[in-house]
Amino acid sequence: MSTVTSADGTTIGFDAYGAGRPLILIDGATAHRAVNPINGELGQLLSDGFRTYAYDRRGRGESTDTAPYAIQREIEDLGALIEDAGQPAILFGWSSGCLLALDAAAAGLPVAGLVLFEPPVVVDDVRPPLPPDYVEQLDAFVAAGRRDQAAELFMTAAAGMPAEAVAGMKQSPYWAPLEEIAHTIAYDGRIMGTTMSGNPLPADRWADVKVPVLVLYGDKTWPALSAGASAVAANLDAPLKAVPGENHSTEAATLVPVLREFADLT
Repeated sequence: MSTVTSADGTTIGFDAYGAGRPLILIDGATAHRAVNPINGELGQLLSDGFRTYAYDRRGRGESTDTAPYAIQREIEDLGALIEDAGQPAILFGWSSGCLLALDAAAAGLPVAGLVLFEPPVVVDDVRPPLPPDYVEQLDAFVAAGRRDQAAELFMTAAAGMPAEAVAGMKQSPYWAPLEEIAHTIAYDGRIMGTTMSGNPLPADRWADVKVPVLVLYGDKTWPALSAGASAVAANLDAPLKAVPGENHSTEAATLVPVLREFADLT
């Protein structure tokens, strides 16, 4: 593992694979290197032409955290990784990590392009929107020491899982690591902002994004996620591409040709 130090002193842990154009992989809510092997697999498969960064977002895995949280701090984390890379980077965002990638580009970081896989925005009535006090509920659960309830709220309200399925998850090895980073779920809630409210996306949030963008979705994904990807692509006037046979998770090998093609065009 390597590290960089962000502007507020937070240590960001990462693994870097290969040499070539910088590619930074941004996880969505709850994911980090210890529980998401796909980023490392992507780095290995792309090592002949990219220097791929798989990192732990602040508060997760081997990265530290510094209060109070602000989205700008996560943008600064990406800035530290780009500085380590030494040249503008392509950012690949998973799920809510897509919006962090967009915010980083809009903030003026040296970004060469953006690839966004299934940004989970909710712009219609295909699925229920997030509760308007979602972030406040998460913060209250964590403050009260009820990380299990914060994780359960994420799984039901944000991920859309039935309560009975979540009850089964609590008996699995997956649940304890989820509780460990439950305080960071509200970070992604803040990043999502009003974009899961069922209303149209804000017209100006990413108006300053001037780099090439590709929006991806799996053609076997849930209707709300394909609708969300379409809405983000339309908002950015960006191309939209279906990844055959995939849903909200996918295999590294499936993404490799897509990323190579995008890099060749940027």
